[in-house]
Amino acid sequence: MTLAAFSGNVYAKESYTVGSGGTYRPFEFENSQKQLEGFDIDIIKAIADVEGFDVKLINTPWEGIFATLSTGDRDIIISGITITDKRKNMVDFSKPYFPAEQAIVIGEMSTVTDLNSLKKLNVGVVNSSTGDIVVSDVIGKNSTSIKRFDNTPLLLQELYEDGIDAAVGDVGVIKYYIKTHPEKKFKLVYDNQFEKQYFGIAVAKGNTELQQKINNGLDKIVENGTYNKIYQKWFDENVPELPKQ
Repeated sequence: MTLAAFSGNVYAKESYTVGSGGTYRPFEFENSQKQLEGFDIDIIKAIADVEGFDVKLINTPWEGIFATLSTGDRDIIISGITITDKRKNMVDFSKPYFPAEQAIVIGEMSTVTDLNSLKKLNVGVVNSSTGDIVVSDVIGKNSTSIKRFDNTPLLLQELYEDGIDAAVGDVGVIKYYIKTHPEKKFKLVYDNQFEKQYFGIAVAKGNTELQQKINNGLDKIVENGTYNKIYQKWFDENVPELPKQ
């Protein structure tokens, strides 16, 4: 962190170094100018704006990203990080800022209503993803009805071409794909069997001051409508209600 500097009678803003993976579209990715952009980037910039601090964004490889907090190389990590008990032992998280749940994707004429409806269908998943685990539990890990793909765009293109009957994947990535490919007329279906998970913004263990700043900023951008605008920019009009903690 760069501390607030005194210049004459004016204090410069505090500046925090933010690490983000840069490979998880639409949450964080590099544009053609090698600058980070995405939903996560807009969120942390909005929080910084209402809390009165600056951020320096650095593309940070996922492998070892948590260690950069303990070494002080990064002050904040926002990189599509699912809040888990194991990770809470390593870092402190903000309040949840995005529901990182799974969703079933189907064509507009499909009658699929839940996970159990997939048992006699050909279902696509991203290989080794949470969606893969969920569908494997329902259909059977070694079932030939499960088709595994390297990424979500390949998965959804196969669904569009009727190579599979349905797909299961990360809701954020899927919503972004649907937004940028409106001609494909996909629908989303949710199921109570999907575990409720959320993304959080990470700071070093014990850095309660910065954690509170981020939480305060998140509350403010939800209340003033900025969060809604950012969500609708990247996903759709169905802005989720975030849990209080």
